[in-house]
Amino acid sequence: MNKMPIAVIGAGLIGNVHIDLAARHEDVSLAAIADPGDAARQMAASCDVPWFADHRAMLDTVKPKGVVIATPNATHAPIALDCIERGVAVIVEKPIAHTVEDARRISDASREFRVPVLVGHQRRHNPIVRRAREIVASGRLGKPVSATALCTWLKPDDYFDTTWRRTEGGGPVLINLIHDIDLLRHLFGDLESLQAVTSNQTRGFEVEDTAAVVLKFRNGALATVSVSDTVAAPWNYDLAAGEVERFPRQDVNSHYLCGTDASLTLPRLELWEYRSGKGWHDPLTEERTALHAGCPYTEQLRHFRAVADGVEAPLCSALDGLRTLEATTAVHVAAKTGASVTLPGD
Repeated sequence: MNKMPIAVIGAGLIGNVHIDLAARHEDVSLAAIADPGDAARQMAASCDVPWFADHRAMLDTVKPKGVVIATPNATHAPIALDCIERGVAVIVEKPIAHTVEDARRISDASREFRVPVLVGHQRRHNPIVRRAREIVASGRLGKPVSATALCTWLKPDDYFDTTWRRTEGGGPVLINLIHDIDLLRHLFGDLESLQAVTSNQTRGFEVEDTAAVVLKFRNGALATVSVSDTVAAPWNYDLAAGEVERFPRQDVNSHYLCGTDASLTLPRLELWEYRSGKGWHDPLTEERTALHAGCPYTEQLRHFRAVADGVEAPLCSALDGLRTLEATTAVHVAAKTGASVTLPGD
């Protein structure tokens, strides 16, 4: 099978991950790198692919079938629209855009031009999450009732040497919590409303360092999510799931999904249910699914090829990315106003 030629726009930390994987993937091939930096030019030379300082010149010269956008958030929308208007399929890293308005522009353009846009919420492609979604969809949990998610860890002091990480938009809500909101949406469905409180009392920066959020799903389920980058704790998906090698993996859970018939933990995939009798005096049975490890970014590129070929529907479409961003930005609105925020429907 011929590989699908894709280009990577943006050669920063996550861009390098996509470049490395695309260069040795079974379903796609690296066709070009677009990034004005000298390091990107050197990387393109080492990969033996063309380098471009400007993404438009790359699109018009190389004409890739797909593009990965891994640039700063504020540039996602204009670059994505340039690709869509040329009929080029897109993976845009999370968040889909810097603002809800820009995210809506991308989603509308994807629908208007009939060009697929995927959003890089890579957790959806992890075998652990895929299995969890199968369990929830099968009805094994019964009626979803509640969920608890923890995103608690300690970012080192030098992480904040970069100015934007100390200012509005650079905190754990938009950097980290957005992943947990997307994961819960993926497993329990769309959200109806949310309430939130944020604090910056530990670090004292302009941006929040801690937040507590209550989510209400359209199916009636509720979820509580705690996020903080100031605490000495292992309870977060990144450390627990081991998706990224630079983080030491911890043998703990970070997410708890509870239903009327059973409950499920992530990432350990422990399923708790009653098998004889059904009440707090009866014994609970624990069943655990052990899975082979899998790289979600590798699977995301395979899926990208399948979506571009019309074989699979997008697992995280532009509309999905828009809905997740709407909910995440609503956290700040709820925290500032002290009121519940109603979220848009389909």
